[in-house]
Amino acid sequence: MTTYDHTRRACYTGYVTQAIVNNLAPLLFIVFQTRYQLPLEMLGRLVLLNFATQLVTDIVAVKFVDRTGYRILLVLAHVLSALGLVSLAVVPELSPSPYLGLCAAIVVYAVGGGLLEVLVSPVVDALPSPQEGKAAAMSLLHSFYCWGQVAVVAGSTLLLAWIGQGAWQVLPVAWALIPLVNMVVFLKVPLPATVPDEHRTALRELFRAPAFAAAVVLMLCAGAAELTMSQWSSLFAEEGLGVSKVWGDLAGPCLFAVLMGVGRIVYGLWGERIPLVPAMTSCGALAAVCYLVACLSADPVVSLVGCAVCGLAVSLLWPGTFSLAAARFPLGGAAMFGVLAVFGDAGGAAGPWIAGAAADASAAATGLLGDLSAVLPDDGGSGLRAGILVATAFPIAVVAVTLAYGIRAGRAGSVTGVVVTGAVVTDGVVTGDIVTGDADGEAAGDPPRDPRLTG
Repeated sequence: MTTYDHTRRACYTGYVTQAIVNNLAPLLFIVFQTRYQLPLEMLGRLVLLNFATQLVTDIVAVKFVDRTGYRILLVLAHVLSALGLVSLAVVPELSPSPYLGLCAAIVVYAVGGGLLEVLVSPVVDALPSPQEGKAAAMSLLHSFYCWGQVAVVAGSTLLLAWIGQGAWQVLPVAWALIPLVNMVVFLKVPLPATVPDEHRTALRELFRAPAFAAAVVLMLCAGAAELTMSQWSSLFAEEGLGVSKVWGDLAGPCLFAVLMGVGRIVYGLWGERIPLVPAMTSCGALAAVCYLVACLSADPVVSLVGCAVCGLAVSLLWPGTFSLAAARFPLGGAAMFGVLAVFGDAGGAAGPWIAGAAADASAAATGLLGDLSAVLPDDGGSGLRAGILVATAFPIAVVAVTLAYGIRAGRAGSVTGVVVTGAVVTDGVVTGDIVTGDADGEAAGDPPRDPRLTG
């Protein structure tokens, strides 16, 4: 394990680890609900806790990574991920309050997931390789999150069907082996040096720019639109649509992840032909349609199709936002991407919780949400159709903000569609060669743009 090829493979596995810690617990929501008698709002709070913890970890890690180097934090990330997964299986059964036990385990592995989000992408980007090969290498890296999610959903669903829900603790223990092994690998592989803080653009200058504020809002809505459907589709299929757990997981979150991965790879290969602003607007509109189909259709098959196709629709929202920010602020540096990832995590935390809270409120059959639930197709009393309908606001907001960004950029005399070659961004950092783009003037103190980025 002495070459950078081993380092790159370890980073791929790091993204698989992040997919495990983000997607395993929601697959067990039905187990937690029946075993520990947890309402949907409390289950949604677990998702909120996971991403809120990652959000705080992102903020802290951005400040310290260049002082400590990559290796210590990468090893720590895998230790915490493995420890948290094992704790998920053990602590709730030993704790006087199973819910607090679940919360404790989630906090532990969420810190590990947050560290991976900040560390893995910069490591791969800094590895020695020809410039023309960097986009392909990063595209492959970020697709591993999607394929890791597919493996977690399909593997966990099939294993749980085989061993039975009474032995659910086997799942997190088994998945903990991956970060445990990868931890050993990161102890041995060579790692690049970090970049000093003085070479980065000051974040305070970015926050003064309206274009960056728009990117922040887009990240919030993109994270919420992606994670709400991803996190709730399994339970929605089982309780709201009456589909068996195996078929609900495979046709819902598993196919969602497959189509999200396909969408990111397709745009990575042919993105230079597709203007980004119109593409993001179309994806946001398609995501809104998928949300409406999922919650309004009385046919379970059609609703599941809406859940799955939503993966394709949201595939460009997160990476597209990073690409817009990169074109507008080409010298923003890794800190800029880290801050945007924080807001993406914030959306990913708030979106599922809002949907769960709305579902519980509508299931109570009181107030406006109760009236709304009464006119929606039957969902077994879970209220999840109303929760998903409320969450439709997130992709709609993406459409509105993206259109506003494109119109303002056009009036400023810039290209309304930022063309990106090989752009793939997954839960962290933009990758790809930005060919052209501009926006509403320079931020105060922003360094001059690289002329290669202004076409």
